[in-house]
Formats: sequence, structure tokens, C-alpha cells
Amino acid sequence: MIIIKNLTISYNKYQRVIDNLNLSLDENLIHGIVGLNGAGKTTLLNTLYGLKKPVAGTIQFDNKEINKNSVAYLVTENFFYSSITGKEYLSLFKNNEFDIDRWNKLFNLPLNKIIDGYSTGMKKKLALLGVLKQDKPLMILDEPFNGLDIETCRIIRMILLRLKERNKTIIVTSHIIETLTNLCDFIHYLEAGKIKFSRDKSGFLEFEREVFDKIENENIELINELI
Repeated sequence: MIIIKNLTISYNKYQRVIDNLNLSLDENLIHGIVGLNGAGKTTLLNTLYGLKKPVAGTIQFDNKEINKNSVAYLVTENFFYSSITGKEYLSLFKNNEFDIDRWNKLFNLPLNKIIDGYSTGMKKKLALLGVLKQDKPLMILDEPFNGLDIETCRIIRMILLRLKERNKTIIVTSHIIETLTNLCDFIHYLEAGKIKFSRDKSGFLEFEREVFDKIENENIELINELI
């Protein structure tokens, strides 16, 4: 289980991005984190991985303080060294049992070519292959479906569901709610640095209504004035 207690994250002493957040996530499931822009999603994920140090609070995974040895992280904007090939990038992750060529049959990447010439979608798929090769018990995926075509999105969904069956715990964000409701076991709504509520599959329809109603109610008056 992932247990987050009283987590507080700040970039300056006047503003808390994550404010005394508490959340428990069962293992071997897929958890979605949803929130509007500025809610703190990426900050939370960066802290889970260890890129950002919290002001206060603790994060435990499998009864131990969480650390990078247990986590593979797909960031929203991927970084690659210049002038290296896709295959050279994947060689940075050590796992002799990972058959790169067979896995690449799913993504059709030109692994012998320099990454600088890859499209946005190709870079996303390459970064995902790197995460998969690490074979960590916890996978954190920040907007993994951005920039990908319908076929690849479906393939990734199939992979994640199969990994869950292999006892992986997965945390994923997406700005498209329908992507998460078709994939996740639980969805957690982050607002103003706190988890406002969590829903399992039985509550996903109610969850969508709550979020969409909130957005519409906050913007309908201005839209009526403009149109």
C-alpha cells in the first residue's frame, strides 16, 4: 500500500501547492489522479518519485519510505540526450530479460535512428518503453496518452491492464477523464492541493457529473455573456 500522510509541498513560504494531503492507495491496482490546471498533480507525482522534497509529511510504499529503487516515472515532457539513438537510450536501463525488439513490435519505432528526429508521439512511446524496461513495482505515468494516436492509446491501455495482473501498482494522470474511467480501479480528485474525494468504478459516473458540473457552473455566466 502507498500511504501519504500530512503531505505539504511548497515552492515558497507563501503558497502551498500540496496542502496537508492524506491518501492511501491499495497495491496492484491502477489509480487515476485528476485535477484542473494548477491543482498540483505533477508536483505530487514529482514528490512521489523524489524530485521534489516536501515541507512536511511522509510517503510510504510497501511499509517503507518510498524511494526511486521501487518507482519508474514517465514525466509529461520527456528529456533525451542529443545525438543518441532510441536503442542507445533504452540501453541506459539495465534489464537483460527485456526483449527490446519484441516490445518494439507494438510501437514500430526506428530505434537505430537519432532521437532528435523523432516526432512527439515517437518520443512518448520511447520514454514509455524505458519505463517498461525498468520493471519497477510502482509505475507513475504523468499524461502518458498525450500526443499518441488512437491505436497506441489502446495498446498502452492493454499493457497497463496486463501489468496490473502481474502485481504492478500504477498511478496515472490524464486531462481526458474518459481515458481514466476506462482504465482505473480508483480515481482521486485533487483540488487546491488536497484530495477532495475518491471514487471506485461504481462511482465513476457520479464522479464525471461532479467534475463537469463544477466546470460548467463556474463558467456558464461568462459564456452566456460572450455568446
